[in-house]
Amino acid sequence: MPENFRDYLMSPDTEKIAGIKDLDAYQWVDRHLQYDTFRGAIEAWTGLFADTSFRGITSDGTLREGLYPRRSEAAPTAAMVAAAQHLLGTLDDEQQHAARHSLNSRVWRAWMNPELYVNRFGLRLDEVSPEVRDAVLELMRASLSDAGFAKVRGCMWTNDFLGRLVGGPGVMNEFSYNFNLFAEPSETAPWGWSLYGHHVCVNVMVIGTQMVASPVFLGAEPNAIDEGPHAGTRLFGEPDRLALNLLHGLPDSIREAVVLYPDKRDPAIPPGREVFGDELHLGGMFQDNRAIPYEGVCAVSFPPYSRDLLSRLAGTFIEHLPPGPYHARLNDIRAHLDETWLCWIGGSGPDSPFYFRIQSPVVLIEYEHHAGIMLTNEHPAKFHTHTITRTPHGNDYGAALVAEETGHQLTLTDEA
Repeated sequence: MPENFRDYLMSPDTEKIAGIKDLDAYQWVDRHLQYDTFRGAIEAWTGLFADTSFRGITSDGTLREGLYPRRSEAAPTAAMVAAAQHLLGTLDDEQQHAARHSLNSRVWRAWMNPELYVNRFGLRLDEVSPEVRDAVLELMRASLSDAGFAKVRGCMWTNDFLGRLVGGPGVMNEFSYNFNLFAEPSETAPWGWSLYGHHVCVNVMVIGTQMVASPVFLGAEPNAIDEGPHAGTRLFGEPDRLALNLLHGLPDSIREAVVLYPDKRDPAIPPGREVFGDELHLGGMFQDNRAIPYEGVCAVSFPPYSRDLLSRLAGTFIEHLPPGPYHARLNDIRAHLDETWLCWIGGSGPDSPFYFRIQSPVVLIEYEHHAGIMLTNEHPAKFHTHTITRTPHGNDYGAALVAEETGHQLTLTDEA
């Protein structure tokens, strides 16, 4: 029988959340800075953000050229530009200054998925008027597919639900997210936007009718809302189901090699493999340049039905893209199936927590069930899920496309 997240609710007087009802996002960070573990983590994160430039994730440290040609993808650029211009019309001078950045701005890389409000760039949506919030949401709607917009909103609603569960809506709510706009909205020249905060980090770059939306981090704790105005919202059920079907459908010899460790907390997992705040994710926040070796089994050896299911599973992690860019991106993934690797850590029962990674020259997908952060489960459970989707070899944030278009490589180091 699946575990119920309500069995793991914290008492209001639990040390971890005691007093949260009286704190805002700024005070919540200040409280965490009193603890060595969190202070060290925050200093490490902000250090990586401040001291590095963008290069791109690879499997071995070597960037591969020629993976991302300029092409037409029928991105909804005109609608995006109109929505962005409407948004700008709602902002006063101070908000314009806060929200707008150069194309090469360091702020692209500022995204963080914890609830800790550390990188304070752009417009904090719970600090602006409903008119501004609605205009940001309309730009998001214009940029994403219907399914993608619904998933992002579902994660935002779940964040609000979690805030109410722990009595801390000043720390976690539907709009505890930061929005930023990069370059001038244009139907021809490159520009984009980002939204980041707890369990939602989305980066979108558009050039003409071509779009890149990565890195994208989406998560939820819990992954279902069982009361209130959004009751019935459930997240990540489809990739969970497809992943288990894929694993169970593999021939025994392949499946045994795909599974690196049979338990998410397997004692054989080497020291250092888990990342503070990210557990087994390797491509999370501030890991823009990480070399992540392939693990598991290459899909070139999969039977046809497993290759097809692998493509379908990967497709669920790019469904935030509107139809034209989605199909172009899925075709890229399919074209590199013979270079696509799958690895798995954890169990394979219907209620077993697990991690998997799909990795090729053109996509990096990580999916994982986590232990509790605002819930008390010390071991990973399927009601707390993290996902990350990246574009390796320098095309996160659309950087490789910008270089192809302009001849200038983005380093994402400008201060504004």
